[in-house]
Amino acid sequence: MRIAIILDPIEHIKSYKDSTFAIMREAAKRGHALAVMAQGDVILRDHQVIGFARKLDMLDDAKRWYALEEAVATPLTEFDAVLMRKDPPFDMEYVFSTYLLELAEAQGAHILNQPAAIRDYNEKLAIAKFPQFMAPTLVTRQPALIHAFITEHQDVIVKPLDAMGGASVFRVTATDVNLNVIVETMTELGHRTIMAQRFIPEIAQGDKRILIIDGEAVPYALARIPKAGETRGNLAAGGKGVAQPLTPRDRDIAATLGPVLKAAGLFLVGLDVIGDYLTEINVTSPTGMQEISAQTGFDVAGMFVDALERQC
Repeated sequence: MRIAIILDPIEHIKSYKDSTFAIMREAAKRGHALAVMAQGDVILRDHQVIGFARKLDMLDDAKRWYALEEAVATPLTEFDAVLMRKDPPFDMEYVFSTYLLELAEAQGAHILNQPAAIRDYNEKLAIAKFPQFMAPTLVTRQPALIHAFITEHQDVIVKPLDAMGGASVFRVTATDVNLNVIVETMTELGHRTIMAQRFIPEIAQGDKRILIIDGEAVPYALARIPKAGETRGNLAAGGKGVAQPLTPRDRDIAATLGPVLKAAGLFLVGLDVIGDYLTEINVTSPTGMQEISAQTGFDVAGMFVDALERQC
């Protein structure tokens, strides 16, 4: 297969933990041809979506693990698969990229995850599609409603709808002396919509990342356990990743969501589960593959490329 990957600058990839690296390494091992491009390399010209793609060779040198050739303008339809692995933020440039990729799809390109599905599944708000797995949740920009929710539940997490890695996530209580200023700042004085969720104390046992590949769950989750004095389990916020088998509740959530996400065009998804509750559905560039594989021996990247080969 010819596989193109849209990603952040390749020189910034941490090869020891990055999931995109694991996918590329596995695909190269199987003899598939790889090319990479940046978000800005995808353009529309003469009615066709093309990418300035650079052929990628994977090297054995740990310090310099890749070699790139010069960029070649290539219609996205010439690849067997185009993997959208650009990290958030999900800003307007990201949205513009999904428009271009959707045009490429109409021309016959095979884009994973499907661009319209990425737009439709806000990573925070998409959990509302599955209310049976949600903790009590409020989405609004009205400060009075947020204050009432905090008064009702006493211990609450508030977070923006467009951030990643635990950025701007606050735990607040009804007696917090900074409550007013936190709500004012988060909502930008009532002009920005945010999410409030009842605090889930099981976060102490980890914010579990469950990977769904082509509708099927990886049998292990990566529980991201908060560091001392922290309520966020995100690895970017200092959490420790511990792989563990899926619980019956985890499997129930995965089995319910998997077919729905697959039908929507979402090939690789990262579900975030705290205790018994689904808290996020990550569709942009979910990670955790290498940590799970290193700790359990289960070949997550192999499962991904197996599924990609079946699709293509």
